[in-house]
Amino acid sequence: MGGLLDGYPRGPAYDEMFEADGSPHPHARALYDALQTLTGVDLAQRAAARDRSFRDQGVTFSHAGEEWLFPLDLIPRLIPAAEWERVEEGVAQRVRALEAFLADVYGPAEVVRDGVVPRSLLTSSETFCRPAHGIRPPGGVRIHLAGIDLVRDEAGAFRVLEDNLRVPSGISYVVENRRTMARVFPGLFLEQGVQPVAQYPGLLLDALRRCAPAGAHDPVVVLLTPGVHNPAYFEHAFLARKMGIELVEGRDLFCEKHVLYMRSLGGRKRVDVVYRRVNDEFLDPVHFRPDSVVGCPGILNAARAGNVTIANAAGNGVADDKLTYSYVPELIGYYLGEKPVLPNVATYRLDDPDVRAECLGRLDQLVLKPVDGSGGAGIVIGPHASDEDLAAVRERVIAEPRAWIAQEMVLLSTAPSYVDDRLVPRHIDLRPFAVNDGERVRVLPGGLTRVALREGTLIVNSSQGGGSKDTWVLTSALHRTPDAEAEAFPAQAVRGTVPDLGPRNDQPQQ
Repeated sequence: MGGLLDGYPRGPAYDEMFEADGSPHPHARALYDALQTLTGVDLAQRAAARDRSFRDQGVTFSHAGEEWLFPLDLIPRLIPAAEWERVEEGVAQRVRALEAFLADVYGPAEVVRDGVVPRSLLTSSETFCRPAHGIRPPGGVRIHLAGIDLVRDEAGAFRVLEDNLRVPSGISYVVENRRTMARVFPGLFLEQGVQPVAQYPGLLLDALRRCAPAGAHDPVVVLLTPGVHNPAYFEHAFLARKMGIELVEGRDLFCEKHVLYMRSLGGRKRVDVVYRRVNDEFLDPVHFRPDSVVGCPGILNAARAGNVTIANAAGNGVADDKLTYSYVPELIGYYLGEKPVLPNVATYRLDDPDVRAECLGRLDQLVLKPVDGSGGAGIVIGPHASDEDLAAVRERVIAEPRAWIAQEMVLLSTAPSYVDDRLVPRHIDLRPFAVNDGERVRVLPGGLTRVALREGTLIVNSSQGGGSKDTWVLTSALHRTPDAEAEAFPAQAVRGTVPDLGPRNDQPQQ
Protein backbone atom coordinates (compact mmCIF):
# COMPACT_ATOMS: atom_id res chain seq x y z
CA MET A 1 0.00 0.00 0.00
CA GLY A 2 1.42 3.37 -0.98
CA GLY A 3 2.06 6.25 1.38
CA LEU A 4 0.51 9.70 1.54
CA LEU A 5 3.37 11.23 -0.44
CA ASP A 6 3.32 8.72 -3.27
CA GLY A 7 2.33 10.54 -6.43
CA TYR A 8 3.02 13.94 -4.85
CA PRO A 9 2.85 16.36 -7.82
CA ARG A 10 6.09 18.27 -8.29
CA GLY A 11 5.94 21.64 -9.99
CA PRO A 12 8.58 24.09 -11.29
CA ALA A 13 9.13 25.67 -7.84
CA TYR A 14 11.78 24.55 -5.36
CA ASP A 15 10.17 22.05 -3.00
CA GLU A 16 11.00 22.01 0.71
CA MET A 17 10.53 18.24 0.98
CA PHE A 18 11.89 16.84 -2.29
CA GLU A 19 14.99 17.12 -4.45
CA ALA A 20 14.63 17.67 -8.19
CA ASP A 21 14.90 13.90 -8.75
CA GLY A 22 11.97 13.21 -6.40
CA SER A 23 14.01 11.92 -3.46
CA PRO A 24 13.61 13.65 -0.06
CA HIS A 25 16.15 16.25 1.00
CA PRO A 26 18.56 14.66 3.53
CA HIS A 27 17.25 16.76 6.41
CA ALA A 28 13.65 15.83 5.50
CA ARG A 29 14.17 12.08 5.21
CA ALA A 30 12.98 11.28 8.75
CA LEU A 31 9.84 13.36 8.30
CA TYR A 32 9.18 11.79 4.93
CA ASP A 33 9.51 8.28 6.35
CA ALA A 34 7.20 9.13 9.25
CA LEU A 35 4.54 10.62 6.98
CA GLN A 36 4.65 7.55 4.76
CA THR A 37 3.49 5.44 7.71
CA LEU A 38 0.35 7.53 8.15
CA THR A 39 -3.01 7.09 6.48
CA GLY A 40 -5.62 9.61 5.47
CA VAL A 41 -7.63 8.60 8.53
CA ASP A 42 -4.63 9.35 10.79
CA LEU A 43 -4.30 12.86 9.39
CA ALA A 44 -8.03 13.48 9.58
CA GLN A 45 -8.01 12.53 13.28
CA ARG A 46 -5.10 14.83 13.95
CA ALA A 47 -6.75 17.65 12.00
CA ALA A 48 -9.81 17.30 14.22
CA ALA A 49 -7.60 17.34 17.33
CA ARG A 50 -5.84 20.46 16.04
CA ASP A 51 -9.14 22.24 15.47
CA ARG A 52 -10.41 21.33 18.95
CA SER A 53 -7.21 22.64 20.49
CA PHE A 54 -7.34 25.95 18.60
CA ARG A 55 -11.02 26.38 19.35
CA ASP A 56 -10.51 25.69 23.07
CA GLN A 57 -7.59 28.09 23.26
CA GLY A 58 -9.29 30.77 21.16
CA VAL A 59 -6.47 30.90 18.57
CA THR A 60 -8.22 33.17 16.09
CA PHE A 61 -7.88 36.11 13.76
CA SER A 62 -10.61 38.37 12.47
CA HIS A 63 -11.20 39.69 8.98
CA ALA A 64 -14.09 41.62 7.44
CA GLY A 65 -15.93 41.55 10.74
CA GLU A 66 -15.75 37.76 11.14
CA GLU A 67 -13.60 35.72 13.51
CA TRP A 68 -11.88 32.58 12.23
CA LEU A 69 -9.72 29.83 13.63
CA PHE A 70 -6.18 30.57 12.50
CA PRO A 71 -5.42 27.93 9.82
CA LEU A 72 -2.53 25.64 10.82
CA ASP A 73 -1.37 23.10 8.27
CA LEU A 74 -0.49 19.72 9.77
CA ILE A 75 2.78 19.20 7.89
CA PRO A 76 5.70 21.16 9.41
CA ARG A 77 8.31 23.04 7.42
CA LEU A 78 11.89 21.91 8.20
CA ILE A 79 15.04 24.06 8.03
CA PRO A 80 18.45 22.45 8.70
CA ALA A 81 20.74 24.01 11.29
CA ALA A 82 23.44 25.17 8.85
CA GLU A 83 20.90 26.94 6.65
CA TRP A 84 19.28 28.59 9.67
CA GLU A 85 22.63 30.04 10.73
CA ARG A 86 22.75 31.95 7.46
CA VAL A 87 19.18 33.18 7.95
CA GLU A 88 20.08 34.36 11.46
CA GLU A 89 23.15 36.20 10.19
CA GLY A 90 21.28 37.85 7.33
CA VAL A 91 18.25 38.95 9.35
CA ALA A 92 20.40 40.36 12.18
CA GLN A 93 22.54 42.23 9.65
CA ARG A 94 19.47 43.77 8.07
CA VAL A 95 18.01 44.88 11.40
CA ARG A 96 21.32 46.52 12.42
CA ALA A 97 21.50 48.44 9.13
CA LEU A 98 17.88 49.62 9.34
CA GLU A 99 18.39 50.62 12.99
CA ALA A 100 21.30 52.81 11.91
CA PHE A 101 19.23 54.24 9.06
CA LEU A 102 16.41 55.25 11.41
CA ALA A 103 18.80 56.91 13.85
CA ASP A 104 20.30 58.81 10.93
CA VAL A 105 17.14 60.00 9.18
CA TYR A 106 15.61 61.22 12.46
CA GLY A 107 18.90 62.92 13.27
CA PRO A 108 21.69 64.32 11.04
CA ALA A 109 20.51 62.58 7.82
CA GLU A 110 24.07 61.92 6.68
CA VAL A 111 22.79 59.16 4.40
CA VAL A 112 21.08 61.89 2.34
CA ARG A 113 24.05 64.26 2.48
CA ASP A 114 26.33 61.49 1.21
CA GLY A 115 23.99 60.69 -1.67
CA VAL A 116 23.20 57.10 -0.67
CA VAL A 117 19.46 57.81 -0.80
CA PRO A 118 17.71 60.86 -2.27
CA ARG A 119 16.04 63.35 0.05
CA SER A 120 12.82 62.69 -1.84
CA LEU A 121 12.75 59.19 -0.34
CA LEU A 122 11.99 60.82 3.01
CA THR A 123 9.97 63.87 1.97
CA SER A 124 7.62 61.82 -0.21
CA SER A 125 7.16 58.95 2.24
CA GLU A 126 3.78 58.85 3.95
CA THR A 127 5.37 56.94 6.83
CA PHE A 128 8.16 59.43 7.56
CA CYS A 129 7.23 60.78 10.98
CA ARG A 130 8.36 64.37 11.47
CA PRO A 131 7.27 64.48 15.15
CA ALA A 132 9.79 61.69 15.81
CA HIS A 133 12.74 63.80 14.64
CA GLY A 134 15.31 64.31 17.38
CA ILE A 135 13.92 61.67 19.76
CA ARG A 136 16.76 59.57 21.17
CA PRO A 137 15.23 56.36 22.52
CA PRO A 138 16.86 54.58 25.49
CA GLY A 139 19.70 52.39 24.30
CA GLY A 140 19.33 53.85 20.82
CA VAL A 141 16.82 51.12 19.97
CA ARG A 142 13.93 51.87 17.64
CA ILE A 143 13.43 48.37 16.26
CA HIS A 144 12.72 46.27 19.34
CA LEU A 145 10.93 43.58 17.33
CA ALA A 146 11.29 42.99 13.60
CA GLY A 147 9.58 40.55 11.26
CA ILE A 148 11.60 40.06 8.07
CA ASP A 149 9.69 38.26 5.33
CA LEU A 150 11.77 35.77 3.33
CA VAL A 151 11.02 33.67 0.27
CA ARG A 152 13.00 30.89 -1.31
CA ASP A 153 13.49 31.28 -5.07
CA GLU A 154 13.52 28.65 -7.80
CA ALA A 155 17.19 27.90 -7.11
CA GLY A 156 16.51 27.29 -3.41
CA ALA A 157 18.14 30.52 -2.18
CA PHE A 158 16.49 32.67 0.50
CA ARG A 159 15.70 36.24 -0.51
CA VAL A 160 14.19 39.10 1.50
CA LEU A 161 10.73 40.03 0.29
CA GLU A 162 9.97 42.87 2.71
CA ASP A 163 10.70 44.28 6.17
CA ASN A 164 8.13 44.74 8.96
CA LEU A 165 9.39 47.20 11.57
CA ARG A 166 6.28 48.93 12.85
CA VAL A 167 3.97 46.49 14.67
CA PRO A 168 4.94 43.08 13.22
CA SER A 169 2.48 40.35 14.12
CA GLY A 170 2.63 36.58 14.29
CA ILE A 171 4.71 35.65 17.35
CA SER A 172 1.69 34.22 19.19
CA TYR A 173 0.86 31.93 16.29
CA VAL A 174 4.43 30.59 16.27
CA VAL A 175 4.12 29.58 19.92
CA GLU A 176 0.58 28.23 19.62
CA ASN A 177 1.39 26.32 16.42
CA ARG A 178 4.27 24.59 18.19
CA ARG A 179 2.24 23.81 21.29
CA THR A 180 -0.47 22.20 19.19
CA MET A 181 1.89 20.32 16.87
CA ALA A 182 3.86 18.95 19.81
CA ARG A 183 0.64 17.52 21.19
CA VAL A 184 -0.86 16.27 17.91
CA PHE A 185 2.43 14.67 16.76
CA PRO A 186 4.40 14.20 20.02
CA GLY A 187 6.54 11.30 18.85
CA LEU A 188 7.34 12.92 15.51
CA PHE A 189 8.28 16.19 17.20
CA LEU A 190 10.64 14.54 19.67
CA GLU A 191 12.38 12.44 17.02
CA GLN A 192 13.38 15.44 14.91
CA GLY A 193 15.55 17.41 17.33
CA VAL A 194 13.75 20.75 16.92
CA GLN A 195 14.87 24.06 18.41
CA PRO A 196 12.22 25.31 20.88
CA VAL A 197 10.07 28.42 20.49
CA ALA A 198 8.36 28.53 23.89
CA GLN A 199 10.86 31.19 25.02
CA TYR A 200 9.69 33.77 22.45
CA PRO A 201 7.60 35.91 24.86
CA GLY A 202 10.28 35.78 27.56
CA LEU A 203 13.02 36.94 25.18
CA LEU A 204 10.82 39.79 23.95
CA LEU A 205 10.05 40.88 27.51
CA ASP A 206 13.73 40.77 28.43
CA ALA A 207 14.60 42.98 25.45
CA LEU A 208 11.85 45.46 26.34
CA ARG A 209 13.00 45.68 29.96
CA ARG A 210 16.60 46.21 28.89
CA CYS A 211 15.47 49.16 26.77
CA ALA A 212 13.69 50.93 29.62
CA PRO A 213 14.69 54.53 30.46
CA ALA A 214 17.72 55.03 32.67
CA GLY A 215 16.87 54.81 36.34
CA ALA A 216 14.02 52.33 35.91
CA HIS A 217 15.38 49.58 38.18
CA ASP A 218 12.29 47.37 37.94
CA PRO A 219 10.69 48.56 34.69
CA VAL A 220 6.94 48.44 34.31
CA VAL A 221 6.03 47.19 30.82
CA VAL A 222 2.53 47.31 29.33
CA LEU A 223 1.05 46.20 26.00
CA LEU A 224 -1.09 48.88 24.35
CA THR A 225 -3.91 47.42 22.24
CA PRO A 226 -6.57 49.20 20.17
CA GLY A 227 -9.12 46.86 21.77
CA VAL A 228 -11.06 43.67 21.28
CA HIS A 229 -12.19 44.53 17.76
CA ASN A 230 -8.65 44.61 16.37
CA PRO A 231 -7.94 41.63 14.06
CA ALA A 232 -4.84 40.72 16.08
CA TYR A 233 -6.43 41.05 19.53
CA PHE A 234 -5.86 37.36 20.26
CA GLU A 235 -2.14 37.97 19.90
CA HIS A 236 -2.21 41.07 22.09
CA ALA A 237 -3.95 39.20 24.91
CA PHE A 238 -1.75 36.13 24.43
CA LEU A 239 1.53 38.04 24.65
CA ALA A 240 0.44 40.15 27.62
CA ARG A 241 -0.52 36.98 29.47
CA LYS A 242 2.66 35.11 28.57
CA MET A 243 4.90 38.07 29.45
CA GLY A 244 3.00 38.76 32.68
CA ILE A 245 2.34 42.39 31.83
CA GLU A 246 -0.79 44.54 31.78
CA LEU A 247 -2.87 44.69 28.61
CA VAL A 248 -4.06 48.29 28.37
CA GLU A 249 -6.04 50.54 26.06
CA GLY A 250 -5.44 54.24 25.53
CA ARG A 251 -8.05 55.17 28.11
CA ASP A 252 -6.03 53.31 30.76
CA LEU A 253 -3.03 55.64 30.29
CA PHE A 254 -2.39 59.31 30.90
CA CYS A 255 0.58 61.66 30.89
CA GLU A 256 1.49 64.22 33.51
CA LYS A 257 4.59 66.42 33.26
CA HIS A 258 5.90 64.22 30.43
CA VAL A 259 5.64 61.06 32.54
CA LEU A 260 3.35 58.19 31.53
CA TYR A 261 1.05 56.58 34.09
CA MET A 262 -1.42 53.72 34.11
CA ARG A 263 -4.71 53.86 35.94
CA SER A 264 -5.20 50.94 38.30
CA LEU A 265 -7.36 49.97 41.26
CA GLY A 266 -4.52 50.91 43.57
CA GLY A 267 -4.12 54.35 42.01
CA ARG A 268 -1.82 55.54 39.29
CA LYS A 269 1.32 53.59 38.42
CA ARG A 270 4.24 54.84 36.39
CA VAL A 271 4.88 53.06 33.08
CA ASP A 272 8.41 52.72 31.71
CA VAL A 273 7.92 50.74 28.49
CA VAL A 274 4.94 50.58 26.13
CA TYR A 275 4.89 47.67 23.70
CA ARG A 276 2.39 49.27 21.41
CA ARG A 277 0.21 47.46 18.90
CA VAL A 278 -1.33 50.71 17.73
CA ASN A 279 -0.28 52.30 14.43
CA ASP A 280 1.52 55.65 14.43
CA GLU A 281 -1.45 57.67 13.23
CA PHE A 282 -3.53 56.59 16.25
CA LEU A 283 -0.77 56.59 18.88
CA ASP A 284 -0.92 60.17 20.12
CA PRO A 285 -3.78 62.54 19.21
CA VAL A 286 -1.58 65.52 20.13
CA HIS A 287 0.80 64.85 17.22
CA PHE A 288 -1.15 62.61 14.87
CA ARG A 289 -4.88 62.11 14.34
CA PRO A 290 -6.69 64.35 16.82
CA ASP A 291 -9.79 62.15 16.66
CA SER A 292 -7.97 59.03 17.86
CA VAL A 293 -9.39 57.48 21.01
CA VAL A 294 -7.14 54.40 21.07
CA GLY A 295 -3.88 56.22 21.78
CA CYS A 296 -2.66 58.34 24.67
CA PRO A 297 -2.31 62.14 24.48
CA GLY A 298 1.24 63.24 25.25
CA ILE A 299 2.95 59.85 25.00
CA LEU A 300 5.30 61.08 22.26
CA ASN A 301 6.38 64.05 24.40
CA ALA A 302 7.07 61.65 27.27
CA ALA A 303 9.25 59.61 24.91
CA ARG A 304 11.06 62.75 23.75
CA ALA A 305 11.75 63.62 27.40
CA GLY A 306 13.32 60.19 27.87
CA ASN A 307 10.73 59.07 30.39
CA VAL A 308 9.16 56.21 28.47
CA THR A 309 10.22 53.73 25.80
CA ILE A 310 7.81 53.16 22.91
CA ALA A 311 8.36 49.82 21.23
CA ASN A 312 8.53 49.86 18.32
CA ALA A 313 9.43 53.52 18.02
CA ALA A 314 7.20 55.98 16.23
CA GLY A 315 8.36 56.61 12.67
CA ASN A 316 9.76 53.17 11.88
CA GLY A 317 7.51 52.98 8.84
CA VAL A 318 9.95 54.96 6.73
CA ALA A 319 12.39 52.03 7.03
CA ASP A 320 9.91 49.43 5.84
CA ASP A 321 8.51 51.58 3.05
CA LYS A 322 8.90 49.31 0.02
CA LEU A 323 10.87 51.99 -1.81
CA THR A 324 13.34 52.11 1.10
CA TYR A 325 13.51 48.31 0.81
CA SER A 326 15.10 48.73 -2.61
CA TYR A 327 17.97 50.69 -1.00
CA VAL A 328 18.70 48.28 1.87
CA PRO A 329 21.66 46.56 0.14
CA GLU A 330 23.27 50.01 -0.21
CA LEU A 331 22.40 50.84 3.42
CA ILE A 332 24.12 47.66 4.62
CA GLY A 333 27.26 48.70 2.79
CA TYR A 334 27.04 52.33 3.97
CA TYR A 335 26.40 51.71 7.67
CA LEU A 336 28.04 48.33 8.24
CA GLY A 337 30.68 48.12 5.52
CA GLU A 338 29.38 44.66 4.61
CA LYS A 339 27.76 42.90 1.70
CA PRO A 340 24.20 41.64 2.21
CA VAL A 341 24.03 38.09 3.48
CA LEU A 342 20.47 37.73 2.19
CA PRO A 343 19.75 39.42 -1.16
CA ASN A 344 16.62 41.32 -2.05
CA VAL A 345 14.21 40.21 -4.71
CA ALA A 346 15.10 42.15 -7.89
CA THR A 347 13.20 45.44 -7.45
CA TYR A 348 12.61 48.44 -9.72
CA ARG A 349 12.00 52.04 -8.59
CA LEU A 350 9.19 53.37 -10.70
CA ASP A 351 9.86 57.01 -9.82
CA ASP A 352 12.81 56.76 -12.26
CA PRO A 353 11.37 57.63 -15.73
CA ASP A 354 13.64 55.25 -17.67
CA VAL A 355 13.03 52.35 -15.27
CA ARG A 356 9.31 53.08 -15.30
CA ALA A 357 9.15 53.01 -19.09
CA GLU A 358 10.96 49.66 -19.21
CA CYS A 359 8.65 48.14 -16.58
CA LEU A 360 5.47 49.48 -18.19
CA GLY A 361 6.52 47.61 -21.30
CA ARG A 362 6.39 44.25 -19.51
CA LEU A 363 3.84 44.58 -16.75
CA ASP A 364 2.60 41.08 -17.54
CA GLN A 365 5.95 39.69 -16.33
CA LEU A 366 6.30 41.67 -13.08
CA VAL A 367 4.73 41.97 -9.64
CA LEU A 368 3.44 45.48 -8.82
CA LYS A 369 3.21 46.51 -5.17
CA PRO A 370 2.00 49.69 -3.45
CA VAL A 371 4.87 50.96 -1.29
CA ASP A 372 2.69 51.38 1.79
CA GLY A 373 0.56 48.27 1.32
CA SER A 374 0.22 45.41 3.79
CA GLY A 375 -1.57 42.10 4.09
CA GLY A 376 -1.23 41.41 0.36
CA ALA A 377 -3.66 44.21 -0.46
CA GLY A 378 -3.20 45.99 -3.78
CA ILE A 379 -0.61 43.59 -5.19
CA VAL A 380 -0.91 42.85 -8.90
CA ILE A 381 0.89 39.70 -10.07
CA GLY A 382 1.43 40.37 -13.76
CA PRO A 383 1.52 36.78 -15.09
CA HIS A 384 -1.76 36.02 -13.26
CA ALA A 385 -3.52 39.34 -13.89
CA SER A 386 -6.26 40.08 -16.40
CA ASP A 387 -5.86 42.68 -19.14
CA GLU A 388 -8.23 44.92 -17.19
CA ASP A 389 -6.13 44.66 -14.02
CA LEU A 390 -2.94 45.43 -15.93
CA ALA A 391 -4.51 48.45 -17.59
CA ALA A 392 -5.75 49.75 -14.23
CA VAL A 393 -2.38 49.38 -12.51
CA ARG A 394 -0.66 51.02 -15.48
CA GLU A 395 -2.82 54.10 -15.03
CA ARG A 396 -2.13 54.18 -11.30
CA VAL A 397 1.63 53.86 -11.79
CA ILE A 398 1.69 56.65 -14.37
CA ALA A 399 -0.41 58.88 -12.10
CA GLU A 400 1.64 58.26 -8.95
CA PRO A 401 4.92 56.43 -9.67
CA ARG A 402 6.36 57.02 -6.16
CA ALA A 403 3.53 54.94 -4.72
CA TRP A 404 4.63 51.75 -6.51
CA ILE A 405 7.53 49.40 -6.96
CA ALA A 406 7.90 46.54 -9.43
CA GLN A 407 9.61 43.24 -8.70
CA GLU A 408 10.60 40.26 -10.72
CA MET A 409 8.19 37.44 -10.01
CA VAL A 410 9.62 34.81 -7.66
CA LEU A 411 7.98 31.42 -7.76
CA LEU A 412 7.83 30.81 -4.01
CA SER A 413 9.00 27.42 -2.81
CA THR A 414 6.39 24.77 -2.13
CA ALA A 415 5.89 22.31 0.71
CA PRO A 416 3.51 19.39 1.24
CA SER A 417 0.26 20.65 2.74
CA TYR A 418 -2.85 18.84 3.93
CA VAL A 419 -5.72 19.98 1.70
CA ASP A 420 -8.96 18.09 1.04
CA ASP A 421 -7.69 14.91 2.73
CA ARG A 422 -4.49 14.66 0.68
CA LEU A 423 -0.96 16.07 0.60
CA VAL A 424 -0.33 18.57 -2.19
CA PRO A 425 2.30 21.27 -2.84
CA ARG A 426 1.44 24.79 -1.72
CA HIS A 427 3.58 27.95 -1.88
CA ILE A 428 5.09 29.26 1.36
CA ASP A 429 7.16 32.11 2.77
CA LEU A 430 8.88 32.65 6.13
CA ARG A 431 8.77 35.46 8.68
CA PRO A 432 11.64 35.14 11.19
CA PHE A 433 11.38 37.43 14.22
CA ALA A 434 14.31 39.37 15.67
CA VAL A 435 14.45 41.11 19.04
CA ASN A 436 16.92 43.90 19.73
CA ASP A 437 17.96 44.96 23.22
CA GLY A 438 20.61 47.49 22.14
CA GLU A 439 23.50 45.11 22.67
CA ARG A 440 22.47 42.18 20.52
CA VAL A 441 20.01 41.39 17.75
CA ARG A 442 18.69 37.93 18.52
CA VAL A 443 16.87 36.04 15.77
CA LEU A 444 14.36 33.68 17.33
CA PRO A 445 14.51 30.10 15.98
CA GLY A 446 11.86 29.23 13.43
CA GLY A 447 9.40 32.02 12.85
CA LEU A 448 6.07 32.01 11.06
CA THR A 449 5.83 30.02 7.86
CA ARG A 450 2.79 31.22 5.95
CA VAL A 451 1.20 29.00 3.32
CA ALA A 452 -1.00 29.87 0.36
CA LEU A 453 -3.69 27.23 0.83
CA ARG A 454 -5.51 28.09 -2.39
CA GLU A 455 -4.16 26.16 -5.35
CA GLY A 456 -1.90 28.18 -7.63
CA THR A 457 -1.90 31.40 -5.60
CA LEU A 458 1.26 33.08 -4.33
CA ILE A 459 -0.53 35.23 -1.73
CA VAL A 460 0.11 33.75 1.72
CA ASN A 461 -1.60 36.35 3.92
CA SER A 462 -4.33 35.05 6.22
CA SER A 463 -6.63 37.86 5.11
CA GLN A 464 -6.28 36.50 1.56
CA GLY A 465 -7.05 32.87 2.44
CA GLY A 466 -3.60 31.82 3.64
CA GLY A 467 -2.63 29.73 6.64
CA SER A 468 0.53 28.76 8.48
CA LYS A 469 2.91 25.90 9.22
CA ASP A 470 4.97 25.12 12.27
CA THR A 471 8.60 25.93 11.39
CA TRP A 472 11.06 23.34 12.71
CA VAL A 473 14.65 24.55 12.85
CA LEU A 474 16.64 21.37 13.34
CA THR A 475 19.49 21.13 15.81
CA SER A 476 22.92 20.15 14.54
CA ALA A 477 22.76 17.10 16.84
CA LEU A 478 19.74 15.51 18.46
CA HIS A 479 19.48 16.68 22.02
CA ARG A 480 16.84 17.80 24.47
CA THR A 481 16.62 21.07 26.37
CA PRO A 482 14.38 22.14 29.26
CA ASP A 483 12.50 24.40 26.84
CA ALA A 484 11.95 21.52 24.44
CA GLU A 485 10.66 19.38 27.30
CA ALA A 486 8.13 22.09 28.11
CA GLU A 487 6.85 22.08 24.53
CA ALA A 488 6.20 18.35 24.14
CA PHE A 489 4.30 15.59 25.83
CA PRO A 490 5.86 12.17 26.54
CA ALA A 491 6.79 10.38 23.32
CA GLN A 492 4.11 8.36 21.58
CA ALA A 493 4.22 6.42 18.36
CA VAL A 494 3.60 8.58 15.33
CA ARG A 495 0.66 6.38 14.37
CA GLY A 496 -0.55 5.96 17.92
CA THR A 497 -3.75 7.23 19.42
CA VAL A 498 -4.35 10.95 19.01
CA PRO A 499 -3.61 12.48 22.44
CA ASP A 500 -6.30 14.12 24.52
CA LEU A 501 -6.10 17.89 24.01
CA GLY A 502 -8.04 19.00 27.05
CA PRO A 503 -7.05 22.08 29.07
CA ARG A 504 -3.42 22.22 30.19
CA ASN A 505 -2.36 23.05 33.73
CA ASP A 506 -2.11 26.75 32.91
CA GLN A 507 -5.65 26.84 31.53
CA PRO A 508 -8.48 27.05 34.07
CA GLN A 509 -11.14 24.36 33.99
CA GLN A 510 -14.63 25.63 33.17
